[in-house]
Amino acid sequence: MVLLLGMGNSWSRVASYQYKRLGNAHDVQTRAEAGIAMMGGGADLDEAFRWLCARANGGDFLILRARGSNDYNSYVNGLCKVNSVATLVIRNRDAAQQPQVAEIIRQAEAIFIAGGDQSLYVNFWKGTPVGESIDAHLAAGKPIGGTSAGLAVLGQFLYACLEDKPDDADLTSREVLSDPYNRRVTVVRDFLKVPGLENILTDSHFAKRDRMGRSLGFLARIVADGWSNMPREIAIDERSALLVEPAGQAEVVGTGRGVYFLQITEKPEVCKPGQPLTLRNVAAYHASAAAKFDVRAWRGEGGETYTISVDAGQIHTNRAGDELY
Repeated sequence: MVLLLGMGNSWSRVASYQYKRLGNAHDVQTRAEAGIAMMGGGADLDEAFRWLCARANGGDFLILRARGSNDYNSYVNGLCKVNSVATLVIRNRDAAQQPQVAEIIRQAEAIFIAGGDQSLYVNFWKGTPVGESIDAHLAAGKPIGGTSAGLAVLGQFLYACLEDKPDDADLTSREVLSDPYNRRVTVVRDFLKVPGLENILTDSHFAKRDRMGRSLGFLARIVADGWSNMPREIAIDERSALLVEPAGQAEVVGTGRGVYFLQITEKPEVCKPGQPLTLRNVAAYHASAAAKFDVRAWRGEGGETYTISVDAGQIHTNRAGDELY
């Protein structure tokens, strides 16, 4: 490993991982506070990052990636008063097995998982010391955040893309509604153990990329495959975030279309290979900026409640104007 130090900025690199640190080269230990900053992608929200940083209580802020650069370092460092900001790029399963990588994660007071491709996170980190270290971080009551793909991996259930085509085109709602068992539908579970997000599917870019239909298909699959009788979803649009306190109380921030909370109330009538989905009476709640939602009690304040059904692959809602978003 090559290690360069200078001007408060450190860089280490091996073939399988990269680590760049800005700020104090020496770790500090602070009393971090639990919380989840769930960001829907698109433009980054200063308010959400400041909230996550505050929970580090002056400690070390770590960005995790499977691809990409250290661009977040200067952005977060400019927003927050922390001991250090670092980016750790874990490029494959070999990197995820290295003790140095797990140790870097263990020393962080706050973790943020960047966007990219969630299938890489699952394929590279699941069942490795990286995944174990993130779970230990959470079990210790430390905060976590994620945007886009980094949000998608926070729930117990997630769409992980095709293992053999991780960079394939975005899976559309039409594809899933017409056949929930389309080979491109790859829903997995138990990647991370984020307290408060059990029995929940998480997704990002929600309204912007018209993901309601595919979410309904994912939820139906979770029921049909016997994983849960009443799964829930937290789906967040671009330029929106949900800031979740340890007891489950949450607030919506940002300038996007907000957050969508979905829950299955009835088993799907038709959820079979090669057949369009039929699913009725999905409970939906839409919360815009400043609205509140209790994730554990699953009830909100300041938002709108409505119902969604799917009949032979066609979505209907009782919302005014038949608007899904």
